[in-house]
Amino acid sequence: MADIMITTGAAFEGYDIEEYLGYVSGQDALGSNFIQSIAANVSDASEQDSANLERCNEDALKHLTKAAKQRGANAIIGVRLNYALFASSSVGVVASGTAVKIRKKPVIADSVHKELVVTNYYTRLVPRPVKVILDGTKSQVNMSVWFYNYNLDDILAVRGDVELTNLYDEKLVIKGMDFVFGKGNVSLIESEFVQSKLSPNDVMLLKDAKVIINKYVTPRGVFACNDTPVNVSMTVHRLEALKAKRGIDAVEKYRTDGMIWTCNCGYVNEAGAEECVVCGRKQEEMKSTSTFNYEEMLAKMNEKEYVIEIKDVLMDYIKDIDAKYRLELLEIMESGLQYEKTRGNMKETVLEKVEKVFEDH
Repeated sequence: MADIMITTGAAFEGYDIEEYLGYVSGQDALGSNFIQSIAANVSDASEQDSANLERCNEDALKHLTKAAKQRGANAIIGVRLNYALFASSSVGVVASGTAVKIRKKPVIADSVHKELVVTNYYTRLVPRPVKVILDGTKSQVNMSVWFYNYNLDDILAVRGDVELTNLYDEKLVIKGMDFVFGKGNVSLIESEFVQSKLSPNDVMLLKDAKVIINKYVTPRGVFACNDTPVNVSMTVHRLEALKAKRGIDAVEKYRTDGMIWTCNCGYVNEAGAEECVVCGRKQEEMKSTSTFNYEEMLAKMNEKEYVIEIKDVLMDYIKDIDAKYRLELLEIMESGLQYEKTRGNMKETVLEKVEKVFEDH
């Protein structure tokens, strides 16, 4: 009976009944002299009589569980033991119940916490949403949004829509959320938590967040934000790596064509500007210390389909790459080739790892 659960009740705590498989029973009988023995010792049944009755009960339950297993059950509910007197004066024990299939209920954590980087941004000097934090219990999940405050304005409140995307690429938009701040005149402002309509299961599936600002409030008045935000062009993984290296407000890699240059904050500056108009970053400080143009190599790699083709591109550039990077890049290619044999296309994973080699140095 160790591998099948039984209860006299109608359910098991912590389990769901998936299927009812019908009534089952099991029987066992005591010898005809059992009644005579009980009658002779009516005031004091012998230990042997009690042991016989206990054995008979256990055997009836064993027959019951065997019948349930034959139905494909893993549990029995409503178990009852009944006694019957046969014509031969022997006593029978009948164990009965309903065979069922049960499944353990998923355990919902007592608390939930998730942090999501915001994957859109504004190029104007408005409060820039950079992070969404979800925190709460199985009964209530609260939300806080962090904003980067370039102007050090005394931001009192921000009203906006939050768009969340889960692992299935399904989107949930929560409109008109009001975020208020205890201290709004610092560079990084963290809103107070506000209640959301999310469940803990919803939170654990989330992978991406976007925040669209409708308006914000300072002591000077209410300001509308009618701009359309720009979506970040890189994956969340690469965006997180960029922020770790260039700052929490970073959304784009530095690049220039000689006429203009794009700052890590995403603002496009004129070539002659030494500092970014929005965030004040200095152009010289953002330039790569590596002489190798890895972005050109990555662009060519991105045109390929499989790791073996990506490796061919690497080999065309290998002599121009700093020696300290070569072994690491070759190991990434070999690992990608091995995994691609069993796990399918590994292009995106390999490209992310290659880019991370250069971003981390």
